[in-house]
Amino acid sequence: MIRKTLLTAGFAALLAPAALAVGPDDDPPTPTETTTECAEGTVWDGETQACVAIEESAQATDPEALITTVRELAYAGRHGDALALLARAPDQGDTMVLTYMGYSTRSMGDMQTGLDHYDRALAADPDNLLARAYLGMARLQLGETGLAEVQLAEIRARGGVGRWPERALAAAIAQGSPAGYDY
Repeated sequence: MIRKTLLTAGFAALLAPAALAVGPDDDPPTPTETTTECAEGTVWDGETQACVAIEESAQATDPEALITTVRELAYAGRHGDALALLARAPDQGDTMVLTYMGYSTRSMGDMQTGLDHYDRALAADPDNLLARAYLGMARLQLGETGLAEVQLAEIRARGGVGRWPERALAAAIAQGSPAGYDY
């Protein structure tokens, strides 16, 4: 377990300069053919065993596969592809869809749209700790440390002590920047 944690931490440290995304857990997504073989604008299709255009992908019909692939794309820095796949999600109000829309739009430089997505995710599910962590990171980027601290307090109050959202946001606040923690 310690070795896995050290390997994960080392891998994350190597990738820290890139804008990366995580899920509710703190393990990086396992790379698949989507990011190892498929060009931008395409994702792996398990049925045809080939890369297909995002518009042709069946992944949007499976919420779990959708978020798993979006996480992988965001982690790889393919935010435009993540957004294209998210746009095909049947439930545009799903809190994880909104969270990753927020993450990817913010990572692409559209801070206000990112904030709007986080706000919508939290309105639908105030216990979405990942959205709270990403919102806190965004507030740090804007120099709004007090608002980031509000999100940290909310994460802790909602049972997030010791989990990735709490650890990462607390470390980023202590550092004064999300650099190295916003992944």
